[in-house]
Amino acid sequence: MRLLLAIFIFIFSLLQYHLWFGKNGLQDNREYSKEVELATAGNTELTTRNQMMFSEIDNLKTGTEAIEERARNELGLVKEGETFFRIVPKEDN
Repeated sequence: MRLLLAIFIFIFSLLQYHLWFGKNGLQDNREYSKEVELATAGNTELTTRNQMMFSEIDNLKTGTEAIEERARNELGLVKEGETFFRIVPKEDN
Protein backbone atom coordinates (compact mmCIF):
# COMPACT_ATOMS: atom_id res chain seq x y z
CA MET A 1 0.00 0.00 0.00
CA ARG A 2 2.83 2.38 0.83
CA LEU A 3 4.50 1.61 -2.47
CA LEU A 4 1.31 2.49 -4.36
CA LEU A 5 0.99 5.75 -2.43
CA ALA A 6 4.64 6.61 -3.17
CA ILE A 7 4.07 5.94 -6.89
CA PHE A 8 0.99 8.19 -6.91
CA ILE A 9 2.86 10.99 -5.15
CA PHE A 10 5.74 10.65 -7.62
CA ILE A 11 3.39 10.79 -10.63
CA PHE A 12 1.52 13.74 -9.14
CA SER A 13 4.82 15.58 -8.62
CA LEU A 14 5.84 14.97 -12.22
CA LEU A 15 2.50 16.29 -13.45
CA GLN A 16 2.85 19.39 -11.28
CA TYR A 17 6.37 20.02 -12.59
CA HIS A 18 5.16 19.81 -16.19
CA LEU A 19 2.22 22.07 -15.41
CA TRP A 20 4.34 24.84 -13.90
CA PHE A 21 7.71 24.57 -15.66
CA GLY A 22 7.34 22.23 -18.64
CA LYS A 23 6.81 22.95 -22.30
CA ASN A 24 3.48 24.73 -22.85
CA GLY A 25 3.14 25.16 -19.10
CA LEU A 26 1.94 28.18 -17.20
CA GLN A 27 5.18 30.14 -17.70
CA ASP A 28 5.00 29.73 -21.46
CA ASN A 29 1.34 30.69 -21.34
CA ARG A 30 2.19 33.98 -19.58
CA GLU A 31 4.94 34.77 -22.09
CA TYR A 32 2.65 34.06 -25.04
CA SER A 33 -0.07 36.21 -23.50
CA LYS A 34 2.34 39.15 -23.25
CA GLU A 35 3.39 38.66 -26.88
CA VAL A 36 -0.25 38.60 -27.97
CA GLU A 37 -0.94 41.85 -26.09
CA LEU A 38 2.03 43.55 -27.78
CA ALA A 39 0.96 42.31 -31.19
CA THR A 40 -2.62 43.47 -30.60
CA ALA A 41 -1.41 46.94 -29.60
CA GLY A 42 0.76 47.13 -32.71
CA ASN A 43 -2.11 45.98 -34.91
CA THR A 44 -4.41 48.61 -33.41
CA GLU A 45 -1.88 51.34 -34.18
CA LEU A 46 -1.43 50.09 -37.75
CA THR A 47 -5.19 49.83 -38.27
CA THR A 48 -5.61 53.45 -37.19
CA ARG A 49 -2.86 54.56 -39.55
CA ASN A 50 -4.41 52.60 -42.41
CA GLN A 51 -7.83 54.13 -41.79
CA MET A 52 -6.29 57.62 -41.93
CA MET A 53 -4.55 56.77 -45.20
CA PHE A 54 -7.75 55.36 -46.73
CA SER A 55 -9.71 58.46 -45.76
CA GLU A 56 -7.02 60.68 -47.28
CA ILE A 57 -7.07 58.61 -50.49
CA ASP A 58 -10.86 58.91 -50.68
CA ASN A 59 -10.61 62.65 -50.10
CA LEU A 60 -8.01 63.00 -52.86
CA LYS A 61 -10.16 60.98 -55.28
CA THR A 62 -13.40 62.84 -54.67
CA GLY A 63 -12.60 66.37 -53.52
CA THR A 64 -10.50 69.16 -54.90
CA GLU A 65 -9.90 70.79 -51.53
CA ALA A 66 -7.38 68.16 -50.47
CA ILE A 67 -5.48 68.50 -53.75
CA GLU A 68 -5.46 72.28 -53.38
CA GLU A 69 -4.23 72.03 -49.79
CA ARG A 70 -1.39 69.72 -50.77
CA ALA A 71 -0.39 72.00 -53.64
CA ARG A 72 -0.29 74.97 -51.29
CA ASN A 73 1.62 73.25 -48.49
CA GLU A 74 4.05 71.06 -50.40
CA LEU A 75 4.60 73.03 -53.61
CA GLY A 76 3.95 76.57 -52.40
CA LEU A 77 1.40 77.32 -55.11
CA VAL A 78 -0.76 80.44 -54.92
CA LYS A 79 -4.05 81.27 -56.67
CA GLU A 80 -4.37 84.24 -58.99
CA GLY A 81 -5.07 87.45 -57.13
CA GLU A 82 -3.73 86.12 -53.83
CA THR A 83 -0.77 87.55 -51.97
CA PHE A 84 1.52 85.09 -50.28
CA PHE A 85 3.39 86.09 -47.13
CA ARG A 86 6.10 83.91 -45.70
CA ILE A 87 7.11 84.64 -42.13
CA VAL A 88 10.68 83.59 -41.48
CA PRO A 89 11.63 83.21 -37.82
CA LYS A 90 14.55 85.28 -36.60
CA GLU A 91 17.68 83.19 -36.05
CA ASP A 92 19.37 83.50 -32.68
CA ASN A 93 23.16 83.44 -32.90
